[in-house]
Amino acid sequence: MARQNYEFTSESVSEGHPDKVCDRVSDSIVDAFLSEMPEARVACETLATTNRLVIAGETRGPATLSKEYLAHIARMAVKDIGYEQEGFHWKDMDIEVLLHDQSIDIAQGVDATSNKDEGAGDQGIMFGYACRETPELMPAPILYSHKILRLLAEARKSGREPTLGPDAKSQVTVRYENGKPVGVSSIVLSTQHLDETMTSQDVREVVEPYIRAALPADWITPSTIWHINPTGKFVIGGPDGDCGLTGRKIIVDTYGGAAPHGGGAFSGKDPTKVDRSAAYAARYLAKNVVAADLADRCTIQLSYAIGIAEPQSVFVDLHGTGKVEARSVEAALREVMSLTPRGIREHLSLNKPIYARTAAYGHFGRDSELDGGFSWERLDLVHALRDVVQKEFA
Repeated sequence: MARQNYEFTSESVSEGHPDKVCDRVSDSIVDAFLSEMPEARVACETLATTNRLVIAGETRGPATLSKEYLAHIARMAVKDIGYEQEGFHWKDMDIEVLLHDQSIDIAQGVDATSNKDEGAGDQGIMFGYACRETPELMPAPILYSHKILRLLAEARKSGREPTLGPDAKSQVTVRYENGKPVGVSSIVLSTQHLDETMTSQDVREVVEPYIRAALPADWITPSTIWHINPTGKFVIGGPDGDCGLTGRKIIVDTYGGAAPHGGGAFSGKDPTKVDRSAAYAARYLAKNVVAADLADRCTIQLSYAIGIAEPQSVFVDLHGTGKVEARSVEAALREVMSLTPRGIREHLSLNKPIYARTAAYGHFGRDSELDGGFSWERLDLVHALRDVVQKEFA
């Protein structure tokens, strides 16, 4: 039997964290290609360091997207994040674009032909997860870690908190009783500040109201431990203080360690890459399974082989909370949704420029948007899943 009383911790990082700067730039490049050509192929990596971005990878798309234009796209992404410091300024940084054509060896295995459906862009395993800990059907520690940083970013960008810088990290330890989240044992927050005279206590006075607003009202108690800028001054932030790379925050991007991860990053990849699209599909299906009241927790694993359309396996774990057999859910998933790369993209409308917004504060637990953003958070398979499972038991 699973433990019922314990503590669990997850962390988030802000859009100004060096790795998240890189994720944002890479996803902005993906959006630029998809805006021009919905079937474009992009695998884009970004490195950021002091006053420099290097963008490399493979693409297949319109020739209208010059290196100069893509550098401009990257510059505008950094401007939107808010970097205007001496060691990392959107206007003055050097940007090198090293994108080149996609390998024909990969293309021949992935492209559809007259006698073959479009295959997966690579082999790999992808996981999706959902649970009843929050209304968003996400694990509480990662959801609230994200929420703290989003509120601080909104306050910084609105001008309400001009002393805050773009770079920040949060960490929330949640206390569980009888398997349910009931409170916060500790809160860790480190945030860049632009006033060099500020102490850790000064920073706490600025950020504490936003932290309290992010968390359920009764979760913070006198016994909650606070660590706000525990090392003291944090003025040099972002890529000037630490080198950043695309794809290094995969646990932050998903479930905060509360669920398995297949190992593939999302950012910088067009939706033919199953690292991204199949992980979105697995989350979508797991969320609908829980919302359909087939289980209180659900983990789904999908696996693929490069060049092959159908998944190699579909695995469901209901963690002892299922109202039906896991094998019944596995069969139902294949019936309610095509799990080929093209089937996933079409069902979730993924061939759109909707990815830059996913680059910070988590890919999951967000609201689906009218233009197709976060479509994998919809709950439109609930009735179909119930109907298929009920037919099996009829």
